[in-house]
Amino acid sequence: MNAPTPIMYGTPWCGDCRRSRRLLDQRQVAYQYIDIETDDAARQRVIEINQGNQSVPTIIFPDGSVLVEPSNAVLGAHLDALGL
Repeated sequence: MNAPTPIMYGTPWCGDCRRSRRLLDQRQVAYQYIDIETDDAARQRVIEINQGNQSVPTIIFPDGSVLVEPSNAVLGAHLDALGL
């Protein structure tokens, strides 16, 4: 059985999304990427999480924690805390 992985909601044009994806890839963290421009349900989820805003990247972790537009330092520290 596969372990749950983080879910990153983003857009192709988002520089912060590319940066966060690069960090996850460098750390070899498995994650699911969902483009909110092509997935209306995902876009609505991001809007709900961010009180009406389409802020990306929005990253949901298996423990239920959420990071929105994290810096590399914040994302790295959170991954460390989760053992990812």
